[in-house]
Amino acid sequence: MTTTTRAEPTPREPTRDAVPSLDASVIAAVGGAERPPHAGPVSASLTYGWRALLKIKHVPEQLFDVTMFPIMFTLMFTYVFGGAMAGSPGEYLQYALPGILTQTVIFITMYTAMTINTDIEKGVFDRFRSLPVWRPALLVGALLGDALRYVLASAVVLTVGVAIGYRAPGGFLGVVAAVALLVLFCVSLTWLWLIVGLKVRTPNAVMGISMMVLFPLTFVSSVFAPPETMPGWLQSFVDVNPVTLLVEAARGLMNDAADGGDILLVVVLSVAITAVFAPIALRLYNRKT
Repeated sequence: MTTTTRAEPTPREPTRDAVPSLDASVIAAVGGAERPPHAGPVSASLTYGWRALLKIKHVPEQLFDVTMFPIMFTLMFTYVFGGAMAGSPGEYLQYALPGILTQTVIFITMYTAMTINTDIEKGVFDRFRSLPVWRPALLVGALLGDALRYVLASAVVLTVGVAIGYRAPGGFLGVVAAVALLVLFCVSLTWLWLIVGLKVRTPNAVMGISMMVLFPLTFVSSVFAPPETMPGWLQSFVDVNPVTLLVEAARGLMNDAADGGDILLVVVLSVAITAVFAPIALRLYNRKT
């Protein structure tokens, strides 16, 4: 009895005609034959900046720091300290409003660090870093979104100030120049808080460290009182305090008594802060795991 062995069929090689049909089905599934172009640095940064604004839309409570707090600061300091400091709230408002404006916006700079730290804590940070976009776009976009917050907070303070009697001798252009200078300095300062946000573990820790630094810098300055009224040993610190330099430059622009030296010093300081802290923040961002 003979046995026959059945030959195993050899797998048939795909023909040239089959490959295009397979590719066509895959292309039809994904929706197009061409890949969309990669987002450039500007486009990616603007997208992340828009994301920061959308977060405010979905969580309106985030607007408290740029609406309610400026209103509270302006009203409290004017009517609580005005009579004791200058004899009347109206006279004190003319001196203090540029300082209140500066303090309000500087305090908001910490929220960029809190946002990036929250993204790290929730895992969103890792997802963004895996996207094929310009790597610093997340940080630059956050800065762009917060720059708009600085402008909004400035508008709120100025609106309240005008409503209760403040008038800027420097006029509209002086106020705009003061706000622009303030935003420039605060954007540079935000790079420092980004380093804090990338290093500490929780958003609460970011706020604690930021407040521990910002409170002495803003209150021990010429924001609320002239340095001449302070003890000599304290004046030495107040005179070199960066917040004092910023306040005096903004106050000069708003009072039609602009000092070119003060303005130039603030611009140079802003550039120096960015040059020192931006590379460190970007390096930490690239190495963050």
